[in-house]
Amino acid sequence: MNSVELLKFMLPDFLIDNFEIVSATNSEENLHLYFEEKSKPPKEFDSLELVSKGFLDEITIQDFPLRGKFVYLHIKRRRWTNKTTGVIIKRDWKLVAKGTRMTQEFASFLKEINR
Repeated sequence: MNSVELLKFMLPDFLIDNFEIVSATNSEENLHLYFEEKSKPPKEFDSLELVSKGFLDEITIQDFPLRGKFVYLHIKRRRWTNKTTGVIIKRDWKLVAKGTRMTQEFASFLKEINR
């Protein structure tokens, strides 16, 4: 098992597949993981000529605790510019569960254990 497969057990698959871990900080109570979207244009826009033009504002969401530590995912999504039209394009990630600052998986887990 390689490190990417191992990370998929602890983090959402879409995160590992589409983002790179750029840094991490670890304290007694918290683990902060910092991600940036890979420089790979969205497949749904394959027919367009896109160029990466930096990142959108970072979002921070809480994920499942690991080893008794709160886990925070700091995520920076890319924005793409269509070279022909100048229109800004971004992927529509459903990273955060509606009405929370948690991943959808974590929010579903908490909802299920409260039943």
